[in-house]
Amino acid sequence: MQPEKGDPNVSVTAADVTRALAEAGVRLGDTVLFHSSLSSMGTVSGGAEAVIDGFLAAVGPTGTVAVPTLCNWPPGEEAQVFPRWDPARSPSYVGRISDTLWRRPEARRSDHATHSVAAIGARADELTARHGDRGHRPGPFGERAFAADSPWQRLVDGNAAYAFIGVTMQVATAVHLVETMLVQRRLRRAPADRREAMAAAVAGWMKPGVWPWVRIDDRDLLEGELAERGLVRYGRLGSATLRLTHIGDLVRTWIEILESDPVRWLPEGYRAWAASDT
Repeated sequence: MQPEKGDPNVSVTAADVTRALAEAGVRLGDTVLFHSSLSSMGTVSGGAEAVIDGFLAAVGPTGTVAVPTLCNWPPGEEAQVFPRWDPARSPSYVGRISDTLWRRPEARRSDHATHSVAAIGARADELTARHGDRGHRPGPFGERAFAADSPWQRLVDGNAAYAFIGVTMQVATAVHLVETMLVQRRLRRAPADRREAMAAAVAGWMKPGVWPWVRIDDRDLLEGELAERGLVRYGRLGSATLRLTHIGDLVRTWIEILESDPVRWLPEGYRAWAASDT
């Protein structure tokens, strides 16, 4: 999941960011979630702050800009992630731009130790409030991470623009929402007398179990499926490739593809679990 190598001889300004996003289809009033590599763009005048300013200009005062602000943990210290988590202090490990955005005084950040989201703009409060308070869904990052009442689901419900700058869809955090929804959909189809036992076998935080992990390399292939359906636009931002899709389209399409050919895409252990009530 290495980002593209940027060309330091290419100069990028905030206005260039705004222009590239507009050319890719971002409009005033949009909500945009993005993953990025600052170095992939070249030499950015103003650094991470300029990229954020360029995004904010692209969506205007009625729009919203959001980033994942995921937290890391050293090997063997996973159990300390939730006790140590502080949304006002814990750094984001998914890039300088992400870590810069949540620290802005106007930013709002959701309260989840592993999969928080930060946002600035008209919908920032709405997107980030009450992360996982309701609609819990089982998963290896806890039941609140990709709950029905979470920024991830709200972004899908609004089909927010989903941008990737200098990185591929290998880094799409939304893949974990796809995995979560696959499990939820399978449990809903299970007979009532089997549902509890099947749910108990699903992975949880610090709890082993089955999970429909989507392989890293397969995410690039799934990006290709989106592109073939006309759901991805490509452009340039400095020396970086700019990809733009919509998160609701991505989630719905990837679920459809994975469920249509589980042998091709999903782990054997998960498939056995999914067939355990037949």
